[in-house]
Amino acid sequence: MPGLDATPGFEMDENFKERLIRNVKKEVKQIMEEAVTRKFVHEESSSITSLCAAVEACLSQGLRRRALGLFKTSSTTALLHKVAKSFPPANHISRMVQDLENVDPTNRKSSSSGDSTSKPLPPPLLKKNSTGIISQSHHQQPKYLWIRLALLEKQLAGIIAYLVENSSRYYEKDSLVADPDCGSILSSLLVGPCALDYSKTKTQDHFWTDPPADELVQRHRISSGTTSCQPTPPLNFGRSLHTGGSSEDALGQMPRSAKDYVESLHQNSKATLLYGKNNVNVHPPQSDPMPGYLSLHQSARGLVIKWTPNQLMNGFVSNCSSETGGIGGGGDGKDGKEDKSQYWQYALNLRVEDIVYVHCHQQGGGEGGGTVVLVGQDGVQRPPICFPTGQGHLLSFLSCLENGLLPMGQLDPPLWSQRGKGKAFPRSRRRPAPMPDQYQEAIDYVFRIISKARPEDLLSSQELMDPGYRRGVAKNWRVLSSASASASSSDSPHTSESLNPPDSPAIPQPEQNSNGHPIRLVCQTMKRQIISRAFYGWLAYCRHLSTVRTHLSGLVNGKIVEGSTEDREGLTVERWQLLSQDGCVTDSQQVLRLAYYGGVAAELRSEVWPYLLGHYVWGSTSNERQDLDEGTRQSYETTMSEWLAAEAVATQRDRPSSESSESHSSEEQDDESDLGDSIEDGEEPTSPVSSQGGIYSKELLDLFALNLHRIDKDVQRCDRNYWYFVPPDNLEKLRNIMCTYVWERLDAGYMQGMCDLVAPLLVVFDDEAKTYACFCNLMERMSANFPHGGAMDAHFANMRSLIQILDAELFELMHQHGDYTHFYFCYRWFLLDFKRELVYEDVFMVWEVIWAARYVASNHFVLFLALALVQTYRDIILTNSMDFTDIIKFFNEMAERHDARAVLALSRELVLQLQTLIENK
Repeated sequence: MPGLDATPGFEMDENFKERLIRNVKKEVKQIMEEAVTRKFVHEESSSITSLCAAVEACLSQGLRRRALGLFKTSSTTALLHKVAKSFPPANHISRMVQDLENVDPTNRKSSSSGDSTSKPLPPPLLKKNSTGIISQSHHQQPKYLWIRLALLEKQLAGIIAYLVENSSRYYEKDSLVADPDCGSILSSLLVGPCALDYSKTKTQDHFWTDPPADELVQRHRISSGTTSCQPTPPLNFGRSLHTGGSSEDALGQMPRSAKDYVESLHQNSKATLLYGKNNVNVHPPQSDPMPGYLSLHQSARGLVIKWTPNQLMNGFVSNCSSETGGIGGGGDGKDGKEDKSQYWQYALNLRVEDIVYVHCHQQGGGEGGGTVVLVGQDGVQRPPICFPTGQGHLLSFLSCLENGLLPMGQLDPPLWSQRGKGKAFPRSRRRPAPMPDQYQEAIDYVFRIISKARPEDLLSSQELMDPGYRRGVAKNWRVLSSASASASSSDSPHTSESLNPPDSPAIPQPEQNSNGHPIRLVCQTMKRQIISRAFYGWLAYCRHLSTVRTHLSGLVNGKIVEGSTEDREGLTVERWQLLSQDGCVTDSQQVLRLAYYGGVAAELRSEVWPYLLGHYVWGSTSNERQDLDEGTRQSYETTMSEWLAAEAVATQRDRPSSESSESHSSEEQDDESDLGDSIEDGEEPTSPVSSQGGIYSKELLDLFALNLHRIDKDVQRCDRNYWYFVPPDNLEKLRNIMCTYVWERLDAGYMQGMCDLVAPLLVVFDDEAKTYACFCNLMERMSANFPHGGAMDAHFANMRSLIQILDAELFELMHQHGDYTHFYFCYRWFLLDFKRELVYEDVFMVWEVIWAARYVASNHFVLFLALALVQTYRDIILTNSMDFTDIIKFFNEMAERHDARAVLALSRELVLQLQTLIENK
């Protein structure tokens, strides 16, 4: 029986197989390139879908229907279920597919593209107040479900290998899987994609659940203005005319739930945005009108009206940037935070079920905007909401409010509908007498929000037959609704539940005990708890210090070097001239202290950096430094001439092998004659002689040629967007320095990242010899970070101890995930001294602080820089509960966008904090 996709003719069938395999090769190459360039592959990537489609086509070709059983379709999903009976990995994937199909039976066709004969099931019923797009897309399964699951579970290559081995049971003889060559090629091609780790699947609301770094930082900037403790509101603000019990509670809770409040402003699956308008003024009591963003949200708990001042929506950037420019730490940003806390007091977060009346004051027939005053069930007015000038803003808000109330509520009176115009304000049945023109500008409306969740709307049929009961409940409700804010401590739903019907028995109240025995018992219990907490706190502190003594005492210098306000200005030109009189710098400690606390002026870096890197000796004269530079230049040129000769020999040796041999016999004769001539001249092609009289072995030339290839590859990619490396001459300088360094250290060779460490030095010095000498000194510390050294493991262990001591909450989150407690996300930071995380000007500043910190504060200052970088975004990491993939993705997106000054300031504070902790032990 011929296969489903079999083509007539042997040659056509073979060509079809080749096209299928070629398509799989192309998709595998695409997904592997995406994994290398983007550092991750998302489960919803189009590359995965294309690869699954290519594999589906290969598996469908030549599939025997009768091998799948009676009434089975020729889909690969049916093949999977058949294979699952005899192959455990396939059984695992089959169970996963069945579980997903049982959750949503309407999407069984998505597991395979070939299953099209099954009868379509009716669409699922949508829940009330839900949109069809969200409900349907939430359950929609991806295409090629079982192939996708097998790929993500790293089982696809094994399943296909099993099919190839047992192809006679499931496939025709001329099928691709049964072909001994194509079948093995197919299974081998999928080994690479099965070895990749894929990031988690994006949902329909991925902007809510998995937002980019920009969005996370913006949300944090808005909500970071509140302190952990609730600020005390002004005394008059809480008791003014426009605030009441429920609004006061909402304002008081706003700082504690700022993060949730900010995130709730975004469209997501948890709440639907019904209305949004910017530049809507709210007039708080004892304050000027404030513009802000008004929004109406519908969630499972009901409608919510929110208003946020523009100062918070903009992240209060003006005050924050004037202090530190950062978002998380370092600097003096207390004033900005206090100001933002005050703005949070004005933000509104009102539940519509707490609102009874909506007073609308329209100016000029709607063209002059309008004002809305919301009156709560406690009878207290909320601050007036003033819409901007324009036609229909007020009416649009009321229309969205009315639609959101349906079907469980409505406005009384309802808005009118006009053909071709939409919603309109209701008209009075009584035609009022004409008023003078000066009184026709203001048009007022009062709407009542009627909700069926209120007691008078929830009466049973038996209660409706008893008018006395209805009057009693309604009377009680009106009395309760008109109570003042000071007499009510809970909102309306709880109060309505506390109303007892007349027939219900009274709840007995406990009598107050006259003696003070219970009070004494409570006091004794509290006393024991306080003493117990104090003891366990002291015990934790002792263990804390024990860990510090054991692991962290060697990370900082024992002597604390305080920095004054003048030191924070850094090493300026004037101070350098005072410290380097007569060309001799004797007070090295002052230079190092200034560089550590404030950095080095840009015009001084070419003079100061050689001191910081150990190329120049403190106290040396200008003549001694000139002699040192001259000796360095001669040594550099000598070494460069050696590797240039070796490069020429290696190039000449490799040239014949790259040329194609057109006439083999004539070439052999020419080679023999050339070889005879070279022997007569005394040359040895297998062991060329260098310009210095040395002989280069074949192994040495091969090793150097391999390193040259790596260097050329990295040099061409190194910082090509930076102005200094746009001219080819400067790239040639970078290559010369790198080749000279590697030539003298061929045993270690070149490793990726070394060009990144040379480039900033070359930009500052613009001198090959001096850059080479300083780079050699720099690599004395940095070489241990590369794979042949062991410093990276020590960095990770120290980072773990630092975060465990200085930020226990963050460490607990990492420990819960368990996948990045090894701090592998810091690898690039330590390898390149944060070079790829910062822009060039910040790299200069950070590097000179790291070099100066060795003598002032800590020989491991990079650890505190890494900790400060994590601390800067700790709230984002904590609130979003980031795992290893999330945190790597976040910092990759934030590269070259950090506030280096704020991070450095926080790093110094962390060093001082640990020094003080050790000193006071």
